[in-house]
Amino acid sequence: MEVVVYCINSFTYNNQGGNPAGVVLNADNLTNLQMQNIAKHVGYSETAFVKSDPHCDFNVQFFTPNHEVDFCGHATLATFSLLHAKEIISTQQYSQQTKAGKLNVTVENDGSITMEQTLPKYLGVIASNEVADVLNIERELFKSTCLPCEIISTGLADIIVPVPLGSLDSIKPNFDAISALSEKYNAVGLHVFEVPHLPNNITATCRNFAPLFGIPEESATGSACGALACYFAKHNITPERNYKFNQGLSMNSPSIIIAKVREQVISNGTEITQVEVSGKAQCFDIKTITL
Repeated sequence: MEVVVYCINSFTYNNQGGNPAGVVLNADNLTNLQMQNIAKHVGYSETAFVKSDPHCDFNVQFFTPNHEVDFCGHATLATFSLLHAKEIISTQQYSQQTKAGKLNVTVENDGSITMEQTLPKYLGVIASNEVADVLNIERELFKSTCLPCEIISTGLADIIVPVPLGSLDSIKPNFDAISALSEKYNAVGLHVFEVPHLPNNITATCRNFAPLFGIPEESATGSACGALACYFAKHNITPERNYKFNQGLSMNSPSIIIAKVREQVISNGTEITQVEVSGKAQCFDIKTITL
């Protein structure tokens, strides 16, 4: 049996950069083992498999080269960009069933994709020394942000890590130690960010390390940027609730991820009622895999 895999760059900037994802359409007859083998063969951080579902528009499963994951932002963007390019869907809202839940995805007139993520779960704070050591950053310098390292999930649990300005590019990650830390706290990996003194429309610059799932580093992480948006709102780092993150600069694959949260007033403050992440994608290759 031959399986066609579309190769899509997600969260591109001016049609450049982005994070590659594989997308397989009409995957109803594939087993989990076959999907895992395809994802391993493709070798991207995630490959999405699109199936039919009687209760929503699409059912989508996501596989890294060595694990199935509940949700993937950049592979979701890749999937719906491809469906739109092939005129399977038009510019409107659709629902996708994922293992993180049923989520809405909107195709915009300009071809950008806006995906809903699950409401944030705040899963705890990690001692800064633990995180500083796995990133090989001096402990006292690491603490100078005065912000916590916090586990947040908007579909996948990520450890959100603030670092001082000027530290991001010089990080020398210990991948074995990051894997051990991620496993200890039941997280996918570390989403590390710094906030520029002069934002120039960029809220933060990010790097993402998920070696536990076979992803040493990736150039755009939609799910983690959704969690990062919730972190920014929770700690009121900026007054706005619309965020523009860039990622992939260290990999020579610059990416732009737009994130937005909506809040409502409650008795003791505010709570987030919606999380959305947006971006654009572009197909760059088609592969045929024989099972």
